[in-house]
Amino acid sequence: MNAASMKERVGEAAVGHVETGMRLGIGTGSTAEAFVRALAPRVQDGLRIVGVPTSERTAALCRELGIPLATLEEIPELDLVVDGADEIDGQFRLVKGGGGALLREKIVAAASARMLVIADASKKVDMLGTFPLPIEVNGFGVVATLLAIERAGTLLGLSGDLALRKVGESAFITDGGHLVIDASFGRIPDPEALSAALHAIPGVVEHGLFLGLADAVLLAGPDGIEHLQAN
Repeated sequence: MNAASMKERVGEAAVGHVETGMRLGIGTGSTAEAFVRALAPRVQDGLRIVGVPTSERTAALCRELGIPLATLEEIPELDLVVDGADEIDGQFRLVKGGGGALLREKIVAAASARMLVIADASKKVDMLGTFPLPIEVNGFGVVATLLAIERAGTLLGLSGDLALRKVGESAFITDGGHLVIDASFGRIPDPEALSAALHAIPGVVEHGLFLGLADAVLLAGPDGIEHLQAN
């Protein structure tokens, strides 16, 4: 089974966790988009939900497929958010932000009573860090912020390339108007310590370590869907 087929299967499985009347956070990325495409026919058949998208890209797809939307200002408390992940460890800690929507994704996840993560089995890792950690930063003083991130990593025994994310020759700009630094730290043995160190840097808006947010994970593999529940 190829990656696209696994995303379709896990997106379809996630729809089974959506109940009518839900206030639903809707994530960003290719796996989340598979969920949106699986959700749309159910909505057309009468499933009543209202979605809060985590990016303009997701919002556009939902509108195209007829999924009703609201803003987090209109609905500040959600029942469930369904989103993908770039990495998942055994303690349900995540790396997210490969799609560049980490700030909004984390705000929506924190506003949700439950977070269901959907991914293919390759995203399950023993230790976070193989995927570069996205760090959303303010454009003002970005070089100073990058150096501060580098120093914070060094104090924790982490090193690796820090790269400003680009699209072609231009800097990638998030929906919130910020930049993204991708930090290739390698293995991150203490995500909580790194999270605290990054939050202490004034130019850091948010980072892609999602700690204590995921409640359940659906992993798609060649043998089907594995459902993991947090303790």
